Amino acid sequence: MAQEHFPSRPAQLRGRAREAEAVEQLVRSARSGHGGALVLHGEAGIGKTTLLAYALDAATGFEPLRAVGVEFEMDLPFAALHQLCAPLLHRIDRIPGAQREALEAAFGLRSDVAADPFRVGLAVLGLLTESSRETPALCVVDDAQWLDSASARVLAFVARRVGDMGVAFAFGLRDVPDTDVLKGLPFVTVPGLPEGDARELLAAEVLAPLDGAVRERIIAEARGNPLALLELARSAGPSAIAGGYALPDTVTGKIERSFHDRVAALPDDTRRLLLIAAAEPVGDPALLQRACASLGTNIEAAAPAEAAGLLELASRVRFSHPLVRSAVYRAAPLAERRAAHSVLAKATDRRTDPDRRAWHRSQATTGVDEDVAAELERSAQRAQVRGGLAAAAAFLEKAAVLTPDPTRRNERLLTAAQAKHDAGAPDEALSLLAAMDASLLDGLQHARSVRLRGQVSFAVQRGSEAPPLLLEAARLLTPFDAGLARETLLEVLWAAAWAGRFGHAESVVRAAEAVLSSTPCPQPPGGADLLLDGLVKLFTKGLAAAVPDIRASLSAYRRSGDMRALPLACRAAWGVWDDDALEALCTRLTATARDSGALAVLPVGLNFEAWLRLQEGRFDTAGALIQEADAVAEATGAPQPTYGAAFLAGWRGDPEQGSRLLDVSAREAATRGEATAVTITELATAVLHNGGGRYDAALVAARKAAAQIQISAFGVWALPEVVEAASRLGQTEVAVNAADELAERTLPCGTDWALGVGAATRALVSDDTVAEDLYREAIERLGRTRMRVNLARAHLSYGEWLRRQRRGVDARAQLLTAHEQLSTMGAAAFAARAESELRAAGGFRRSVDGPERLTGRELKVAYPVAPNAALPAGLTDREVQVLCLAAQGLRNREIGMQLSISSRTVGHHLAHIYDKTGQRTRAGITVFAMEHGLLP
Repeated sequence: MAQEHFPSRPAQLRGRAREAEAVEQLVRSARSGHGGALVLHGEAGIGKTTLLAYALDAATGFEPLRAVGVEFEMDLPFAALHQLCAPLLHRIDRIPGAQREALEAAFGLRSDVAADPFRVGLAVLGLLTESSRETPALCVVDDAQWLDSASARVLAFVARRVGDMGVAFAFGLRDVPDTDVLKGLPFVTVPGLPEGDARELLAAEVLAPLDGAVRERIIAEARGNPLALLELARSAGPSAIAGGYALPDTVTGKIERSFHDRVAALPDDTRRLLLIAAAEPVGDPALLQRACASLGTNIEAAAPAEAAGLLELASRVRFSHPLVRSAVYRAAPLAERRAAHSVLAKATDRRTDPDRRAWHRSQATTGVDEDVAAELERSAQRAQVRGGLAAAAAFLEKAAVLTPDPTRRNERLLTAAQAKHDAGAPDEALSLLAAMDASLLDGLQHARSVRLRGQVSFAVQRGSEAPPLLLEAARLLTPFDAGLARETLLEVLWAAAWAGRFGHAESVVRAAEAVLSSTPCPQPPGGADLLLDGLVKLFTKGLAAAVPDIRASLSAYRRSGDMRALPLACRAAWGVWDDDALEALCTRLTATARDSGALAVLPVGLNFEAWLRLQEGRFDTAGALIQEADAVAEATGAPQPTYGAAFLAGWRGDPEQGSRLLDVSAREAATRGEATAVTITELATAVLHNGGGRYDAALVAARKAAAQIQISAFGVWALPEVVEAASRLGQTEVAVNAADELAERTLPCGTDWALGVGAATRALVSDDTVAEDLYREAIERLGRTRMRVNLARAHLSYGEWLRRQRRGVDARAQLLTAHEQLSTMGAAAFAARAESELRAAGGFRRSVDGPERLTGRELKVAYPVAPNAALPAGLTDREVQVLCLAAQGLRNREIGMQLSISSRTVGHHLAHIYDKTGQRTRAGITVFAMEHGLLP
């Protein structure tokens, strides 16, 4: 591939070889179809904008896309994203419908759907994908520290996912934002110029003779900042350059003052035009012309600013440097700024852009103004649909400031704080709560504020602080809003379950029961109401007392569209071993959260569904759901816990990666005070070690998790791991006690899943006279469920027991089934255990190349088909052949090779065999074959 040639580097990049090479590499990679991102970080004037301009020059043949963050637009959702994507909108019809609708909502093109950031991010990614098919694209975002939060999250989300596209992102970042929104992208810190390069730049750019003392002072003041260097020299004036006597008292960091001095020398009309342009970053020349006209200023007044190199007026209005905009705006008196926003409000169409008009009106208002506050409140209502909760909170916050009535101001602040919390901004929510006048809060407002503090505490750290706050809120809400009080009690139980061992959960639940007794239940009760009653009984009176109410609540949830406490309903379905309800509610939770844009809830639904798919043996699907949950958390700026990936790693059975992930997850969870997450990692650790035959380590982890049985469903699932590990270690008493405790948690539920797991676990501690019946019962019951992981492990345990009974043929049938199922789903450690047992049972042989499965031909010799056997169940000759080979442990591909047919045809025959014989597993058809004389 020929060496790519880049344009000559401008003099302003003197001493910037490292940074320029990083920019060139970014462009080079994107041109070859391997996109990426680069964040140029440094102080104002250090050269970031020059490097970004060089990137645009270097990216010949690219589609240039630009955006600039503007400080006073940080609360306008998707403002910067609109700047960047405007040139791409002619391709919007090429992206999927739901994504297109979300992007249209974000840009105010429709108001009937939500602009959730995840779909908006996917939409932008889709637009860039379409664009890069025609030509590579370079996205340049300057002053990223001032991006509105919605744009920042979407742009960071997209920038992390362009690795296989011809798209590059280059950000200029003055200060690392508190949200760390660009965290994880490659950073290049742009330092000050070395003194020698600073001297050369000064000599090249300042052509007039420069007094030595003046030059030394400028170099010392600039400290290697190129823009400060040039602006200090420019502002010194002829007398200073000649003799050094009139050098103004400027210092590093006052570059804006230099720009201000240049602006101050311009005509009055030009300065007014610049201020209006600075106050409206959209860069629409027509809007600028209308606004100027209302002040009697002609658009031609821009000419002196263009000649001075401060402004470019073409298809868009652009300042030569972001600092010019901020210098113009900051230096203007407050009255002039308000006047600029006032004319912009009048020039903005109230029908096509009512929210920007409302924002300009608010910036133009002196004191309080209920009319403007009410307009902002209407904008907040629109923003909840179009821009999400963060935008609504911003409008409500500004509305509260302008509200003359203190009681109404409190209500708007409280509503804004709730919106901030729901949008994932807990610190800002607390700031708004602190701004309320507590002396004017009524009882209901006070109760809502306490509840919000509890919700924020739970969102930030799911530890011991949240449950008591939410419990107090429920008490306070009871006289005013019984329905909201009951909802809050469900939040108490959810928070208490997460806090678990770290939050005195049992005492919190008992206190919740006392509050519930004074909170009337509506008639007829809904799913959430039945759930609340059932869960309180579960925690205070035991599972048997709670099952009827919980079952009734799950049925009500499945009949209705009730979304209240749906995550807790999913958790309750786990607790009563109801896999049908779990499937219905998990998929509904995920789908509804996606459709409604409820991104605070969506990761919870995705993780629940991931755990369900894992139990179904669909490990790859579970992994994809966990990745999606992480992506949603990333797009919304929420914390990204690692216990989902760690739990999956435990089941996959990789001892090195699994142990590392589990250790990290456990430490993170303990630091946050999240007892449930700790219990999850302990359970996963037990699974990992039981799969690998490390029973000592498995027992330690499983007993820790099982100790949380009173408050955590994960503690219940740890009991089978305790029984397996303890029985292998000969700790019979421990194993029997755990099996007894599991029976108390499964028998009242009565589902095939519960009774199947209970039977498989009881078989491990039973004598040989009853163990086989229990294993058969477990396999039969679990075969009727979707929980394939439990079924595969039951086959494995049964096969291991049969081998110890010296029943090699029967053992091989069970172990082959277990090995096939566990290998297919990706449970590597358990599959290896099945392989080892199968080898010991004669199903594998040793060779110089390692263990080898016996071939179909060898198996047929060992177990010949009876030559004169009748054909039972209406089977055809070919189906009998397929059945016998499958019963001997051959896979579809091996059967096809033996019979010279395709694997698909084998699958077709097997489907008929299962249907005709009434069997559901290969172990079942093995038994069928032996019972009917097809195999000995």
